[in-house]
Amino acid sequence: MEAATESPHGCGNSSDTEEDRDSDTDFGPSKLGTKEYWEATYQNELETFKDVGDVGEIWFGEESMTRVLRWMDKTTIPENAAILDIGTGNGAFLVELAKHGYKNLTGIDYSPASVELARNVLQAEDLTDVTVKEMDFLNCQGELKDFDVCIDKGTFDAISLNPENA
Repeated sequence: MEAATESPHGCGNSSDTEEDRDSDTDFGPSKLGTKEYWEATYQNELETFKDVGDVGEIWFGEESMTRVLRWMDKTTIPENAAILDIGTGNGAFLVELAKHGYKNLTGIDYSPASVELARNVLQAEDLTDVTVKEMDFLNCQGELKDFDVCIDKGTFDAISLNPENA
C-alpha cells in the first residue's frame, strides 16, 4: 500500500499512483495554443462575417456565457463596473454583456483579425461605446489594472496548450 501523498492543492490522496501523478501531462501541446491558429481562424470568420453576416463560432458555447451572466447577476455586479473580456474572439460575449445592461466594457485579444471581427460585430449591433484592443494578455505591462471584473472563458485553456511554452 502506498503512503498518502500531498497534492499541489494541499489535499492528501492515499490512492495516488505514479500513473495518476503523471496525468497532469495528459493534455499535450496543441495548435489551439498558437497565435497563428487563432489568427487564421478569426481571419476566416472575419471574411465570413463580411460576406454573410455570420459572427462565427461561440467558443466554449452559449451556456458558458449564460453561467457567467447568472453569476454576475447573483453577485450583483453593478452595470457601470469596468469589465474586461480576456480573449474576446468575435466579441459575442461583449454583445451579451451589453444586452444585459453592462456599460463599461472592454475586450482584448492578441489576434488582429479577432479585434477587427469583434469591432465589426459590435458595430453591426450598434454598440459603438464598447472598447476592443489588440493586446497580448501575457505581455500587457500592467495596462489592465483598472478593471472591476475580468472574465476568461477559454484563454487560459489556450495558453496552457502552447506547444512552445506549455
